[in-house]
Amino acid sequence: MVVDRIADPWGARTPYRPGQPWPERVDGFLADGVTAESVDRWVQTAAVLHSNGDGLDIGVKGGRIVGVRGRADDRVNHGRLDPKDLFGWQANASPDRLTTPLIRTAGRLRPCGWDTAMDRIVAHTRQLLDSSGPASIGFYTSGQLFLEAYYTQGAIAHGAIGTNHVDGNTRLCTATAAEALKETFGSDGQPGSYTDVDHADTIALFGHNVAETQTVLWMRMLDRLAGAEPPTIVCVDPRRTPVAERATVHLAPLPGTNVALMNALLHEIISHDWLDHDYIDLHTVGFAELRSRVEEFPPERCAEICGVRADDIREAARLLGTAKRLLSTVLQGFYQSHQATAAAVQVNNIHLLRGMLGKPGCGVLQMNGQPTAENTRECGADGDLAGFRNWANDDHIADLAKLWNIEPRQIPHYAPPTHAMQMFRYAEEGSLRMLWVTATNPAVSLPELARIREILAQQRLFLIVQDIFMTETAELADVVLPAAAWGEKTGTFTNADRTVHLSEKAVEPPGSARSDLDIFLDYARRMDFRDKDGQPFPPWTDPESTFEAWKKCSAGRPCDYTGLSYAKLRGRNGIQWPCNDEHPDGTERLYADGRFWSAPDYCEAYGKDLITGAPLEPTEYRAMNPYAKAIIKAAQYIPAHEPPTQDHPYALITGRTVYHFHTRTKTARAQQLQQSAPDVWAEISEVDARRLGVADGECVTISTPRGSVTCPARIGGMRPGVIFLPFHYGYWDTGSGTGHHRAANELTITDWDPVSKQPLYKTAAAQLRKAPLDRAGAPPAGVRELLVAEVRQ
Repeated sequence: MVVDRIADPWGARTPYRPGQPWPERVDGFLADGVTAESVDRWVQTAAVLHSNGDGLDIGVKGGRIVGVRGRADDRVNHGRLDPKDLFGWQANASPDRLTTPLIRTAGRLRPCGWDTAMDRIVAHTRQLLDSSGPASIGFYTSGQLFLEAYYTQGAIAHGAIGTNHVDGNTRLCTATAAEALKETFGSDGQPGSYTDVDHADTIALFGHNVAETQTVLWMRMLDRLAGAEPPTIVCVDPRRTPVAERATVHLAPLPGTNVALMNALLHEIISHDWLDHDYIDLHTVGFAELRSRVEEFPPERCAEICGVRADDIREAARLLGTAKRLLSTVLQGFYQSHQATAAAVQVNNIHLLRGMLGKPGCGVLQMNGQPTAENTRECGADGDLAGFRNWANDDHIADLAKLWNIEPRQIPHYAPPTHAMQMFRYAEEGSLRMLWVTATNPAVSLPELARIREILAQQRLFLIVQDIFMTETAELADVVLPAAAWGEKTGTFTNADRTVHLSEKAVEPPGSARSDLDIFLDYARRMDFRDKDGQPFPPWTDPESTFEAWKKCSAGRPCDYTGLSYAKLRGRNGIQWPCNDEHPDGTERLYADGRFWSAPDYCEAYGKDLITGAPLEPTEYRAMNPYAKAIIKAAQYIPAHEPPTQDHPYALITGRTVYHFHTRTKTARAQQLQQSAPDVWAEISEVDARRLGVADGECVTISTPRGSVTCPARIGGMRPGVIFLPFHYGYWDTGSGTGHHRAANELTITDWDPVSKQPLYKTAAAQLRKAPLDRAGAPPAGVRELLVAEVRQ
């Protein structure tokens, strides 16, 4: 029987019991009229429309992509593919791909050759470096490039230009994951492995709708639930998601109260002495402060703050506190909410208190939202320094400068690298005059979009957009560079559990589109960047030589790739770093021996105050943690900055659907995915629907002090007083030129976590009312042109 993978995104079950390997199930999809036997060749790659990293092969026939199939022996997915894997590849052949560079002339974007486009970029770069210095230039990248492109971009920005303004849209999805790991373990790096699902007796998901964001990982969990000795599930989410429906305990706190909830769970674990005292004494610092802090949060107090039952808190804590093998995952419900890092760190604390790290079934996965978000962090393209080096450690700067053969002063380290929200503020104020945006669409993805459009459209900001389609952001650019997509270039990328895959080039890119790596290297050559010896910088020339250079950069650091190579990855099915002489086949779990990457001379970061974000001084860190232990950090609960009020009595949260990725740049161009979720909707509770007299499918208007969205209502298991909007939808419908105010980020607030600097998309105060019309009105054709003209005036 053929399974409809749109109606059933997770497919058939293959039950298994704890300790058994996950059974194989090979999924695939081919274009009409194509059979597996008629495919010319299959090309190795992995998925790039989520962070799971599913291994798959691309089918090529007649020089074009005709389908995909899962790799049965891949350690991540054992052959399974999710709907975005199955259908998203069709975007590569969309007729509206960018195929030639564009430059803005007399107010309009017009086609040109590569020399013309790059000469304009180079001339502008040189003029700004001469007149305003490196701080006038910024780079805003993505979580969807390959490692080789990130390392090259980071080397150019930090080493050749010397700007501190380097970040990615990973700031929107994974910055808190990285920061929470640094705060607890001294360095980035996921402690757990996806294989922990095979062994855990309790799985806790904190703000992680894994069913729709890492769909194949949810398949693994579903198969455990369908087998003998299934795990118990603890779900923390204000929505009744597919995960919540299968949960043993579902906690649905009010948005913005996660720290209070976590403190109550820790209160119960400590008060019942569900602790591994030997582990705490041998391997951690900070327990006494945590115990004192959480004494203030008994379940009854938390119930009042969070709007959940005290008995449910006790039951969830019992499951966490008595589990023999506990796996915890965390994602945007914590990362994009108030006190993001503080809440995520408390999840780490549970595992430290229980000694549940480094053993099968015992791990933490501070998840990523994007397929190559881990690589941005490793390579220094997201506000960190390459190789998880510490910007506040002069020895680390000197080491990186020696590797790049440049002077240490050339690498900016006078302050932390500039985070994205601050970069856009600098652009707004006029000190940042050139912004290079790569493979991301901030005109839809950033908060308070009216403000973002005004910033991007400023005449004084020279905006470069490098992408595969004409996005809402590209419409505002001064130069548009056509990039090669996944399947049209070669490179490596690393998923959320540190699994490295090689993605081989399967077909040629359309027109004169080039890979991101080639574009960056071309820019470096035209700028004539040089090292101390007068040699071209960066010195590498192609994907494999870049990877070999990266291996040298990673040597001896937590993310050690020295045991990997293209030859080793070719034909293999994912290898987890660190991979080196000590671990030639990779490392499944970190910290199994109770040793951490937190030594003062080695750690990636000295940590921050979880309330203010103020960084600790190196001397403070040395005094706190001289012996490289894990750090238990307590956090006080503070109410959200924009709580519901009498005028705006609802809490608005945003998120994702299983059928789309980010701003739909690719998934809107795959027929099956677009038809499944063609337009925005609002999910509201049955209680709120009855009060407003709204039936399922009728239109509602959601308003905040920043804007409004009108769309159909979906009435479901949302907790009363909370509204959910998917954030994927831009101002207009992709390709049609028409649209309406339907972008969730028209409504979100310009605010961010003080520690990770991740924007808050889940704490806006909102109004909700029944719309006067049965459907959202759409303005006439040409709104795109009107919008561009409006924001450029």
